[in-house]
Amino acid sequence: MDKLSLLDKFKDPEIIGSLSLGDKMVASLQIMILGMGVTFVALCILWGLIVIMTKMINGTPTEATKVVKTPVEVAVPSVAVEEDNQEELVAVITAAIAASLQTSTHNIVVRNITRVIDATPTWGRTGRVEQMNSRF
Repeated sequence: MDKLSLLDKFKDPEIIGSLSLGDKMVASLQIMILGMGVTFVALCILWGLIVIMTKMINGTPTEATKVVKTPVEVAVPSVAVEEDNQEELVAVITAAIAASLQTSTHNIVVRNITRVIDATPTWGRTGRVEQMNSRF
């Protein structure tokens, strides 16, 4: 039987009623595999394009990222702190810096903490307190 005549035969909507259950299952599996294959190929092409665009935008890194131990000077808002809590304050500040830099506390050395006068107006401080209290 010629392929062209077979395709013409399947163009008739009444042919579906004459197919056996096995023929219908095979046809539905073929359609499912074809659809999934086309979708997979399209997603692979999109993934490749995204990788290429990312490399074009970000460029290739020329140097490896190095962990450098550098002394960090921290400006802390004016807070009345007792001398007993000085070590705890240094530990908290070191942990906060390590968290913001996404590194270990062993890579950071805090040598000097300078207190800074808080120049924020009263309405600004009140607004921050209200924002924080509204989250609870």
